[in-house]
Amino acid sequence: MLIVNAATLQVAVVVAFYMSAALVMVFVNKAVLNNSPNLPLSFLLLQLLIAVILLHASALMSKRIEIPKFDTQTAKKLVPVVLVNVVGLVFNTLCLRAVEASFFQIARGLVLPLTILVSSIHTRATPSQKVLLAATVVTFGFFIGVAPSKSLPASSTPSLLSLFYGVLSSLFIALHAVLIKSSLPHCNNSTIQLAWWTNFGSAIFLLPAVILHGEFALFANLVNDINWDGTVFIWGTLVTGFFGFLLCIAGLLSIKITSPITHMFSSAARSVLQTLLGVWIFHDILTVYRGVSILVILGGTMFYTWIKAQTPPPPVRHAAEDLEARGIVEFVPLTLNDKLAQANDTSPGYSQEK
Repeated sequence: MLIVNAATLQVAVVVAFYMSAALVMVFVNKAVLNNSPNLPLSFLLLQLLIAVILLHASALMSKRIEIPKFDTQTAKKLVPVVLVNVVGLVFNTLCLRAVEASFFQIARGLVLPLTILVSSIHTRATPSQKVLLAATVVTFGFFIGVAPSKSLPASSTPSLLSLFYGVLSSLFIALHAVLIKSSLPHCNNSTIQLAWWTNFGSAIFLLPAVILHGEFALFANLVNDINWDGTVFIWGTLVTGFFGFLLCIAGLLSIKITSPITHMFSSAARSVLQTLLGVWIFHDILTVYRGVSILVILGGTMFYTWIKAQTPPPPVRHAAEDLEARGIVEFVPLTLNDKLAQANDTSPGYSQEK
């Protein structure tokens, strides 16, 4: 008889939640961007505002969730992480709009090598040869996927601009993961407070871009267009805003307890499923090269994960023990009034996967 202990069950619940929520984010985001391709920044701005509103609503329901008081000095210290976050979200959204859902993982396939590079520069530590080998394998997989193919129709061939968006998205994801740990002390080491600052600050920085891009006028024109299905945009915004809020909390909590690099690889398991769903839902084209690319990227990722598993655990921390090194993950409640500030997951997309 198979006996599942509480810790194992908690890990399974957290992983299942993150994978499901991340898949919802990608495909609903893609559906909205297909429906309203001229409103990417407005769509992103609304998601950020929904996250801020949900944080305030959560604070009203639970005293464990504390919304920080606006402080100019704190805001100045958090400008780097907020700017990196909003720029990364913009490139991520533009990349998803420009490529097929099944190709999205390939377009952002350089997250691993770029995260290793950024972390190495930040910590001034040289990665081991095995880690460099894993990064090389993933990079090779990326180039297999983006190589030109005559079998692809023009509509399915990613442009150089979309690949540029993907690379920049990967770079800013790596920068954001590293900056989070250095930003937490400015928020009393509270991931909830950092989530509020990040979403609120990103919305403030994004608003002028929405205005300059003329998206308010575009939105008004679409409202008057009888051929535009506004329900897709409205419901898509609400759904992705809610799930984005949950993923934001889970992702921040994961980085707080674990390393930035480890945080990047919890989403690898869903890559194959995301590809298959993209082919099924959006009728994306899956070529042999793209299939091989995804497998190679996953192979390099799993090799990296194995390397991390073989690495001796770091010394015991004074502030917070690394639960992942012990194979224990605390439960991330799915309700907004439960204790979020002490959770740890195994993932992104995120985000942002957003």
